[in-house]
Amino acid sequence: MNQNTVRVAHPQVHELAEGPFWDSVRARLLWVDIRRGRAYSADLSPDGLLEIRDELALDETIGAVAPSATGAWLIAGAERLYVRDEAGVVHPGPRVISGGGSRRLNDGKPDPLGRYLIGSLSLAGPSNREELLQVGHDGSIEVIDDDLTLSNGLAWSSDGSRLYSIDTERRTVFVRAYDVASGRVGPRSVHLRVDDGYPDGMCMDAEEHLWIAIWGLGRVNRYSPSGELVASIDVPAPHTSSVAFAGPDLDVLVITTATQDLDDEQLEQFRHSGRVFTVRPGVRGLPQPLWAGFSAPTPSEVS
Repeated sequence: MNQNTVRVAHPQVHELAEGPFWDSVRARLLWVDIRRGRAYSADLSPDGLLEIRDELALDETIGAVAPSATGAWLIAGAERLYVRDEAGVVHPGPRVISGGGSRRLNDGKPDPLGRYLIGSLSLAGPSNREELLQVGHDGSIEVIDDDLTLSNGLAWSSDGSRLYSIDTERRTVFVRAYDVASGRVGPRSVHLRVDDGYPDGMCMDAEEHLWIAIWGLGRVNRYSPSGELVASIDVPAPHTSSVAFAGPDLDVLVITTATQDLDDEQLEQFRHSGRVFTVRPGVRGLPQPLWAGFSAPTPSEVS
């Protein structure tokens, strides 16, 4: 795989692929197809190709997935979290939002100590009341933001002291102080705004630059620590949804895309829409912390 050459990593077409996550313990890539309620785990070859090894299906949306060191998966369902244990059995976890079918959980990631941050979106469109929430090791829920239009990508600085979060419809990336030991957050401020397209998923590289998938543009942008746009990677699919660094050396950038909201003419023009792409951008990523698990047992098995 040549540097800056984007390639299709797997032939599968997703409606809304999202949340790529490198499982460093098992050397596997995880991601989801949100609207189809699927979570996948795949081997990543040196040439950037994926071979799916495991798949999970729920009868609801799956906004995100995160592995633990033991091999369990934390799964963001429509309104609650689920835990798929090491034996593959799915258990209900805490209910995070009460949307009554009008809202769902969206993008989420573990923080540097393995707590879980997860956001929401309104299925009827931007609402200015969507939330970014922190799920503690005991399953408790703390509200970080409650005035977002669409809570999306998350990233932390290399020392964990700064949390970056995206509000998509505002085209804004926020930054705030983050105390790793306690999980407490400081007041947010605007880190950068996107002028064209909509910021979606996000990750951080080892040089403290943010990589952001720009929905509607078929592009992944790289921003400096000061918020300056310094590089872009074009993707042959207009709805780029998320990004993550993967591989043993964290030198492969994984890019998810969607067919959602594309009409027949667009699908014909952009035939690779909905696929997962890989590229070597010439920089390495920061390791993504794993989910630490819950301190109390999860409830009984989901039937």
